[in-house]
Amino acid sequence: MNINNLISPMRALAFRAWRSLIAFIPGGRVRAFGQGTDQIGAIMVVNLDRQPRRWRRVTKELGRFRTSEGIPLTSITRRLAAVDARDGRAVAATVDVDVMYRIGDQLHVQPDARLAECFAEDEPVRMSRQEVAVARSHVEVWKAVANGTEDYVLVLEDDVWFKPGAPAAIDRGWRAALDRCTAEGGPKLLYLSYSDAGGTAARDDACDVLFRPSRGLWFLSGYVLSRKGAAALLRAMPVVGPVDLWMNYRFAELGALALTSPAIAQRPDGASDNAYSILPYLARAGIVDSEHGAKPPGQSRTGLVLAWTGGGERESLAMALSMLGLRVRAFDGDEEPMQEPELKEVLKTFDALVDAPLVPAALAAAVANERSVILLEADAPTPAGLELDRLPPSRSVVLAPRDPLGGSWGVLCGVLDLVEPVEPFPAGAPRAFRLFRDQRPTARLAPAARRPRENLAMDDSPWVLPASSGWRPTQNVCPSVRTAGPAIAEASMTEASASFPGLIETFPGNLASFAQEGLQHTDEGAQLVIDAMQSGLRPYRSGAFASVRSFPHGRFEAEIRAAPGPGLITGFFLHRDTPRQEIDIEFAGADPRRLLVNVYFNPGDDGTAMGFGYRGSPCRIDLGFDATADFHRYAIDWRPDRVTWLVDGRVVHERVGWDPTPIPHLNMRVHANLWAPRSEELAGRIDERKLPAAAAFRNVLVTE
Repeated sequence: MNINNLISPMRALAFRAWRSLIAFIPGGRVRAFGQGTDQIGAIMVVNLDRQPRRWRRVTKELGRFRTSEGIPLTSITRRLAAVDARDGRAVAATVDVDVMYRIGDQLHVQPDARLAECFAEDEPVRMSRQEVAVARSHVEVWKAVANGTEDYVLVLEDDVWFKPGAPAAIDRGWRAALDRCTAEGGPKLLYLSYSDAGGTAARDDACDVLFRPSRGLWFLSGYVLSRKGAAALLRAMPVVGPVDLWMNYRFAELGALALTSPAIAQRPDGASDNAYSILPYLARAGIVDSEHGAKPPGQSRTGLVLAWTGGGERESLAMALSMLGLRVRAFDGDEEPMQEPELKEVLKTFDALVDAPLVPAALAAAVANERSVILLEADAPTPAGLELDRLPPSRSVVLAPRDPLGGSWGVLCGVLDLVEPVEPFPAGAPRAFRLFRDQRPTARLAPAARRPRENLAMDDSPWVLPASSGWRPTQNVCPSVRTAGPAIAEASMTEASASFPGLIETFPGNLASFAQEGLQHTDEGAQLVIDAMQSGLRPYRSGAFASVRSFPHGRFEAEIRAAPGPGLITGFFLHRDTPRQEIDIEFAGADPRRLLVNVYFNPGDDGTAMGFGYRGSPCRIDLGFDATADFHRYAIDWRPDRVTWLVDGRVVHERVGWDPTPIPHLNMRVHANLWAPRSEELAGRIDERKLPAAAAFRNVLVTE
C-alpha cells in the first residue's frame, strides 16, 4: 500500500490539460509489443463498469503508441471488468483471498521503526472491501492470462499514463529481461510501473535497465505477466492481504524483474475511492499525520426525505440515510403529530425524517414539494393520506427487505441521486437505543436554563447540529444520575495492570509519541510523563494506557491529577475506530480550572470505515478548582440515550440525542493519555522549560 501525496487542484488541472494536448501527438512504436516470438502479445486493462470515462482515457493513451508491426496498441487491448467493492456478493468470503494479514507483512514490504515499535508483527489487520475487490480483480486477470493464447500480457489498471521516453525504456527493459531469463524460458513477471516503498526496495543484480527486487515494491498498475507466471500465482493462492503487498512474497519464485525507473505511472489527477486497511495503524504510529479529517459524503440533491419503516428491532434505514450524509431525525411514532409550521421548523435542521408523525395537511405540504422524496420499507404501513401511485418514480420508492450482502443501496441511492457506498448496507442500531432521536431539552427550557457557549468551533458534518441551530449546552434538568452497577474492570494503577496496559503509538496531530518509558507506576498511581526528546521520531515522548477490552455502555471513572503547563492535554476518554466514535474528558494544562468535554459520532455498523471530523462538539465546564493541584474523581456515565459527566460524584454536564450529536452506539475502549497538540488552538504553545510534566491516574473503575 502506498499513500500518494495529495495533489493540489491547480496541479491536477495542469496535468489534465497537458495530457489532453499530448493525446494528439503520436508516441511512436514500442517494439516489445507484437505478434512475434518473445513479444508482448496482448494488453489487459482492469476497469470498473461504472468508470467508462477511465476506459476512454486509457484507450486514448494507448492509441498514441504502435506495435512493432505498426498497428495501434488498442488493437491488442482487451478490457477486463474489475470486481466492484460496492457489490457485496463479489467481495464476500472467497477461497481466492484471505482478508486477514499481519503488521509483519506490511513491515516486510516497507520496514519502519515507528510501526515496528507500536505493534507486534503478528498484529492482525483486516483488508478493506476495496482491497478485496482489487485483489479479486487481479486474480481474474491471472486466470485469463493463464488460460489465454499469448505468452506475455501487459496488465494495466485504468488510471495510468506513459511517461516521456516510455517506448525506449520498455524496449530496453524487455530485451534485457529476455536475455536474463533465457535459461528459465523467458521472464515471468516484469514491473513497468511501481512505487519504491519509501526508498527501501531491495534491488539485487541491478544494471542500467533492470533490477531484481526481493521486496519493497508497491502498486500493480502496470506489469508484464507470462502464462507461466500467471499459473504460478494461481497455484500460490489465496492472496493474503492487499495484492501488491502479497506479490512481494512471490518475487523469488517468479524471478521478478523491474525497470530501473518506472516507464508507466498512475495519473495524479484522479480521485481514488480505495480504502487502505493499514492507514489507521500508520496514523497511530505517527507515520501519516493530518490536521484535518476527511470530508463527509456529498449531500443529496433532493430536498426533504420522508421515510417510514416497518418498525423492526433494528433501525436499518435511518442508519443508511445517515451514512449517505443526511442529517437524520427518527421518531418513535407515538409523538404528537406535527403540524405544517412545526414541520417547516424541523426541516431547517434535518434533511431526513424517519417515521415522522404528521397531520394530513403537513404530509400533503411535504408531498407537494417537488424536491421531496418518499421512502417506504416493504412492510411499513402507508401513512394516512399518502398516495404513492400519484408520485413519479423519481420521487418515491418502496424498499424491498434488506439484502444482507448490500443489495438495498442501489434503489436508495438511485432515488436520492447519490453514489453508492462501498460499505455493506447497515443492519442499524437496536431500536431500543433510540438513536437519531432529537431529545434536546433546550426548546422546553427558559433562556435562564441555557449556558452561554464559548466560540468553540464544531465539526461541519451531517452528524453535528448546524451552526444555524444555535446549540447551547444546557443546565442539568435532573442533576441526579443512576447508581453505578457491578464492577466490570478495575485497577489501582499503582502497578502495571493487565486490564489497562500501556500503549506504544501516537495519532495524527500529536507532537508526542507514547512509549513505555512515559508510563510509570508509583504509590500515586500511573504517572504519564511527557518530556522533550533529544532525538526521536517526534519531538516529545509521553505515556498512555487503554483497556484491553471494549465496553458496550457503563460508567467509566478514575481519580486524576492533570498535568500543568501550556500546550499539554490530559485525556480520559472512550474511543473506537471504524466507525470513529468518542466521548472525552480533557484538561488543558494552561486552563486547569475548566474541563473540556466532547463527543464524536460517525454512523454505521461495527467495521464501517467512517472516521470524519477532527473538532467534534466541544464545550468547557467550570470546575471551581485547579485540576492540576490534586486528585479528583471524574466519570463518564454512558447510556444508550444519554452521556453524563460527573466530577467528585456531582453531575456537571449531560447530553442526550442530537445534543448536538447522536449518542455513540458501538462498543468503545477506555483510554488515558498525556499529549501535545500540534495545533495551538486547543491548549496553546508548549513551554519546554516546564518539562518534564506528569499527569497521574489511579483507581480506574468500569461498572455496568
